[in-house]
Amino acid sequence: MRRHPDELQLPKGVPRHTFSAVFGAVIAKGLDYRETFQVFRPGFELDKARQERADAGQPEWFGEDDLYPDVRPSLARLRADGLWVGIAGNQTVRAGGILRDLDLPADMIATSDDWGVSKPDPGFFRRMLEVAPRSADEILYVGDRLDNDIQPAASLGLRTALIRRGPWATIQQDDADADRVPTMRIDSPAELPGKIAVFNAGAC
Repeated sequence: MRRHPDELQLPKGVPRHTFSAVFGAVIAKGLDYRETFQVFRPGFELDKARQERADAGQPEWFGEDDLYPDVRPSLARLRADGLWVGIAGNQTVRAGGILRDLDLPADMIATSDDWGVSKPDPGFFRRMLEVAPRSADEILYVGDRLDNDIQPAASLGLRTALIRRGPWATIQQDDADADRVPTMRIDSPAELPGKIAVFNAGAC
C-alpha cells in the first residue's frame, strides 16, 4: 500500500545503488528485509533506531502522497460492492495510527505490533481470522510476497491474491509458486472488484 517505507533509510556513507543491490539480494534469498542493515551495520536494532529518530524529532511518518494512487479508489469500490475490507501488515503501532488517521475506506486497520505477532508467523493470520467477520475460505488476502503473505495465508485456507508490485513481487514473479499457490494474480488493486466477481460467480 505504501510506496516509501520509512525504515529503508540509507546508512551513512552507503551509496544508494549499493544499498539497493544488497536489499534486492536479501529479498532474493528469502530473508527478512531488515537483514540488509546487518550487512552495513552489524548489530543494527531497528526498534532502537526508530526510537532514536523519534527522540530527535523525526518520528516515523507518511501521508497521502506515499500511497499508491489506485489504493483509495480501489478500496472504496470494494466497499461499495458490499465487501468487508481489512488492512493488516507488518508495521508499528505508530504506523497503524497514521493509517487510521488517513481515513482510508476500510472496516479494520491493524498492524503486527498491535497484535504482537508478525508475518509470516501463522499467528498473524489466525489473528486476522479472529477479527474478520468471515470464514477462511471467504477471505481474499492480498499480498506482494510469496513467503511472507501468500504461502502462510493459503496454508490456513484463505484465498489469496499476489499483487505484482514492489521489489518482492518483482523478484519472486517467476517463482513456480507465483502461479501455483495464489487464487489470483493482479497488477493493481483496481482489478480486484472484477476478479472477485468472476471468482464468486464461478464458485456459485
